[in-house]
Amino acid sequence: MSIAKKYKFIIAGGGTGGHIFPAVAIADALKQQLPSCEILFVGASGRMEMEKVPQAGYKIIGLEVVGLQRSLTLKNLLFPFKLIKSLVQAFNVIRKFKPNACIGVGGYASGPVLFIAALMGIKIFIQEQNSYPGITNKILSKFARKIFVAYDNLNQFFKNEKIVLSGNPVRKDITAVLPSKEEALAFFDLKKDKKTVLIIGGSLGARTINESIEKNIELFSENGFQLLWQTGKIYYDGIIERTKNNNLSDTKIHQFIREMNMAYSAADIIISRAGALSISELCIVGKPAILIPSPNVSEDHQTKNAMALVNKNAAILVKDIEAKDKLGNVLLELTKDETKLNELSNNIKTLAKTNAANEIVSEIIKQIK
Repeated sequence: MSIAKKYKFIIAGGGTGGHIFPAVAIADALKQQLPSCEILFVGASGRMEMEKVPQAGYKIIGLEVVGLQRSLTLKNLLFPFKLIKSLVQAFNVIRKFKPNACIGVGGYASGPVLFIAALMGIKIFIQEQNSYPGITNKILSKFARKIFVAYDNLNQFFKNEKIVLSGNPVRKDITAVLPSKEEALAFFDLKKDKKTVLIIGGSLGARTINESIEKNIELFSENGFQLLWQTGKIYYDGIIERTKNNNLSDTKIHQFIREMNMAYSAADIIISRAGALSISELCIVGKPAILIPSPNVSEDHQTKNAMALVNKNAAILVKDIEAKDKLGNVLLELTKDETKLNELSNNIKTLAKTNAANEIVSEIIKQIK
């Protein structure tokens, strides 16, 4: 009687929810398809993944790795030393764990781990979430067996035979049937007879979106909207303090919303950054969206992500620099235009990919067996 082979996988990356949640979705799909497999996450010490991954039930090791800053700083001077240290740490982790494959999901830790794994002859796979890849993934793509993408124009960056158009993996509760709108409104103590606007600035929050909402908060209230507002941890206390004298009975302010399935179900319109995970989730939930891409990202990839939807009449884009002045009126005009709302909703649904994690894992298993 032959003993079934026990497979081992390293999943490397993190930094923001946009990298962490897809990574966890891939891990869950691995466990579903290979129940006896062993999974080790490798992240960057002190970053969000060091908290979120153990919460999801997986072991994680942190590397002392940092990214390059865009201006001349002390951190940039230390970068080469940190990089060398992280490469040595990655080598030690891989040598000890002996994975059958390494999967990179983006973020600081992804580069050193996949680079060392490739040098050691281990099969590597890349999950590229954005419509415009960063320099690290462009370099690593030369060593990758397969590159899993969410947009159909990436053959200009990667070899066509390596590309798998899988979509981005999202949290299980988003791909499942969403709760009823009635249940979701009751969960957040929102009213049934008012339009609900969900504001999400990514897992870390977004200064411009928060400032734009704060500036227009009376306007929204006067026009009968209720807001479900995720501010992010670092902005929450300041917003609560500055708005305490406003009449905000119809505004529910949260530092972080864990029950995103409830939030999406409650929403009539969503205001969001244009990170890859946000875009993928918006496509699945199929609600009209106003996107405000972050300008503080590599290669301006959020604008490129947003334009992929805007060009298919599946979302509205407001530039970050114009948001404080324009967002209020754009939202008001959109709520009055039922035809446009239906159009946006119908078009964004056509871009949804609901089975990405399982497709990715099936392909990885095929490549390593």
